Amino acid sequence: MDLKRCVITGIGPVSPIGTGKDNFWNSLKNGVSGVRKVTRFDISPYSSQVAAEVPDFEVTDYMDKKVARRSDLVQQFSVAATRIALEDAGLDLEKINKETVGVIYGSGVGGIATFENQISVLLNKGPNRVSPFFIPMMIADMTAGLVALTFGLKGPNYATLSACASSSNAIADACQLIRTGDAELMVAGGAEAAVTPASYAGFCAAKAISTRNDEPEKASRPFDEGRDGFVIGEGACSLILESLEHAQKRGAHIYAELIGAGLSCDAYHITAPAPGGEGAARAMQAAIRNAGISPDDVNYINTHGTSTDLGDIAETEAIKTVFGEKAYKIPANSTKSMIGHLLGAAGAMETATVCLSMEDNYLHPTINLENPDEKCDLDYVALEGRDHEVNCAISNSFGFGGHNVSLALKKIG
Repeated sequence: MDLKRCVITGIGPVSPIGTGKDNFWNSLKNGVSGVRKVTRFDISPYSSQVAAEVPDFEVTDYMDKKVARRSDLVQQFSVAATRIALEDAGLDLEKINKETVGVIYGSGVGGIATFENQISVLLNKGPNRVSPFFIPMMIADMTAGLVALTFGLKGPNYATLSACASSSNAIADACQLIRTGDAELMVAGGAEAAVTPASYAGFCAAKAISTRNDEPEKASRPFDEGRDGFVIGEGACSLILESLEHAQKRGAHIYAELIGAGLSCDAYHITAPAPGGEGAARAMQAAIRNAGISPDDVNYINTHGTSTDLGDIAETEAIKTVFGEKAYKIPANSTKSMIGHLLGAAGAMETATVCLSMEDNYLHPTINLENPDEKCDLDYVALEGRDHEVNCAISNSFGFGGHNVSLALKKIG
């Protein structure tokens, strides 16, 4: 069986630094931080008080008001991102067989705001006051379900859940469906809306997130010796994937080709990475092997780069394992330095970043990398972006539970 080639033709970010690809990319290029003090609830009792929230989001710009009232913010983000991506791809869904168009969407925690709210209703007002929409608003698969319902997409549909690797898993799965011909076109991505009281209480208790509350814009500082945890971000990003043949037939603009994916598990610890980034290295090696390329072909890495002590060191060591001495010559950056960690949506947002980097031949800076950790001694594009022709790239996503996904992309010549 001959596998089809899979390309990305639409990008739809809803991010803390801008909605739509142009706003998003311009902010990345200019090193704009989306991290501020939390506004969603009273943050004063919490040790961490910073987040990368999506500003000025008007859900009725993207979906019906009645449907929006019955949807969690995470689902609203997913529909908005998909509408933007479909428009960016120039798709007229009325001219496409919707039975061949699928949706795979990732979310690490799903509708956690709804969960918290309805548990409060249950405890304070009793079971008869719980909303009949509680379950569909809460469950993680409804990001994919509501996207399909909104746009009438009847192809393969499900959600992926692998913590911070969720949307990268979604992209990998969607790519495979395109390659095998089981779908003509796929919406793939991820959404997260976890700036909530219980979410923060849990992450604070785990000492996983930054407490640099006096300088929110500087709280996310991947690979810097002063890092003290990641910053929770929110938003969504949808990508439109289709076969090269399908894209060319309709004259679509092609951002990049997805040429490989590598998946692995640390099987080591519920939150900490395996020593030396062993599992992450295997994921990158698998992506390179699956893509049919060599490590010498890769000339850019979009890192997972969370701003955690162990994670940044492990990823640095993993890159050295895979690329050897060449690791020092491959520029790598962290998008999370500006948008925080979007958890299950991070991989999709960072894949979009790789596409835009290829398009513009430019690498955005890793902001706040003022004093590099001596154990993180690679070229992490510190502070200033640069011109760089990106021909072949790796995008990394690693999640709690030891889930590792690496995606390989290349420029269409």
